[in-house]
Amino acid sequence: MTTPLSLPMTFAPEVATARAAGTPIVALESTIITHGMPYPQNVDTARLVEADIRAGGATPATIAVIDGTLHIGLTDDQLNALGQAKNVAKLSRADIAACIATGGTGATTVAATMIAAHLAGIKVFATGGIGGVHKGAETTFDISADLHELAHTPVTVVAAGAKAILDLEKTYEVLESLGVPVIVFGQDTLPAFWSATSALPAPLRMDNAADIAASHQMRAAMGLPGGQLIANPIPQDAQIPAETLAPIIAQALDEAATKGIAAKAVTPFLLGRIFELTDGASLTANIALVRNNAALAAKIAASF
Repeated sequence: MTTPLSLPMTFAPEVATARAAGTPIVALESTIITHGMPYPQNVDTARLVEADIRAGGATPATIAVIDGTLHIGLTDDQLNALGQAKNVAKLSRADIAACIATGGTGATTVAATMIAAHLAGIKVFATGGIGGVHKGAETTFDISADLHELAHTPVTVVAAGAKAILDLEKTYEVLESLGVPVIVFGQDTLPAFWSATSALPAPLRMDNAADIAASHQMRAAMGLPGGQLIANPIPQDAQIPAETLAPIIAQALDEAATKGIAAKAVTPFLLGRIFELTDGASLTANIALVRNNAALAAKIAASF
């Protein structure tokens, strides 16, 4: 008979204080630091996003696994070290437990961050964009675990929609099939990550944080599993028009296919190539949308 293992989880001092006081907390993922941007821009952006959450009256909790311990919130030194670390695992539902069990270090994706946030009692999570159905998934079956996590784990995720490199129509079709509420903030069309609008209609629209928090709580009261996706458009002055991005995304996808890039390597490759092809404009837009999502997430957390 095996002895049950306890979960090695620790809270950063700032997060522990907020938990004790019952004040709002917003979870943040860490793959945006390790796989999304180069150093030192990754750490500088992480600090800006955390500051945006504090300015909104909430406490940021950047989540990562370090040496086999699940960290809910990182100190500034830990954030800086993670931003420079090499060969950091990219963790999702399938491998986060194995990483912790074997004493590894890994950055959390949307799915893994949702799992950790729920374990820590955090209801709201801000990110850039969720993963979803990749183009060509009808033959590759490349579909992000983020979608099923939204159907299972009761966390409200604030994002600028699904990443524009994906098949957006199929992504939202899967979310509908899984019963995940997709709530667009303040407009009648779905945003498309770097672009504020798309041709896709908003499944649901809400115009204030209080309604979003109430929707989360009503799902819990009804016993409905899973979370909700809040699609928050990038600010108009920071967006890249969809018609500008379309040929660039197509070129990056063709290059990935030619190089045989697959599985977890696809998204980092595509984002990196689009950064190069837009002369850095995609990264500037990415920072703006993440900060915008953090500010809305803080308002939602404060509404609970």
